[in-house]
Amino acid sequence: MTLAKRMLDVTLALVLLALLWPVMIGLVLLLLVVEGRPIFFLHDRMSTPTRSFKLVKFRTMRCHGEAGGVTGGDKAGRISRLQRLLRRSRADELPQLWNVLRGDISLVGPRPPMPYYVEAFPALYAEVLKSRPGITGLATLRFHAHEEAILATCTSPEITDHVYRRRCVHRKARLDLIYQRRRTVWMDLRLIAETALNVVRPRRRRRKWSRQNRRDRAL
Repeated sequence: MTLAKRMLDVTLALVLLALLWPVMIGLVLLLLVVEGRPIFFLHDRMSTPTRSFKLVKFRTMRCHGEAGGVTGGDKAGRISRLQRLLRRSRADELPQLWNVLRGDISLVGPRPPMPYYVEAFPALYAEVLKSRPGITGLATLRFHAHEEAILATCTSPEITDHVYRRRCVHRKARLDLIYQRRRTVWMDLRLIAETALNVVRPRRRRRKWSRQNRRDRAL
């Protein structure tokens, strides 16, 4: 984390909070009326191989059943239409601006992993977490849609976990390490702008995914 990157994080996080606080309050009220409490979901994630923190999100899953683990088809029945819309638009991640201000994560970087995946792949995450985790990043933009498609076919937590370990962990890490080697403030700005564009134009994002993925494989 360079001084320039930290200054960019704090400045943009404050600007986004100043612009989006009415949206966040509106979402809190909407979720309170439609879904009930709790409004927020706190999840243990890792910012370094040895340091955990509580990642803050709007809750996008009903509270019964097992809350941990990655989300696959086995949890689809616990996600309402409104919650699915929040996930698709990434509005559920707006509270993570608080994590950015705290210094837990950056705006751009690898997605913060769950503790048991860091324990399962210590050498891999020792390299990946040399970069501070982020809300968005190269792996998020290039692989997330494919990850969702893969995990959507899983019918139990055990299958979801197995598929995620076998088909997702190393491919995401490869993209995270590409970002780590090439990261600059300008690259961060480009990835932030691309994230914003994907929120506004999600259909275009889905059409472009396969072409972007082929390009990334060639890197």
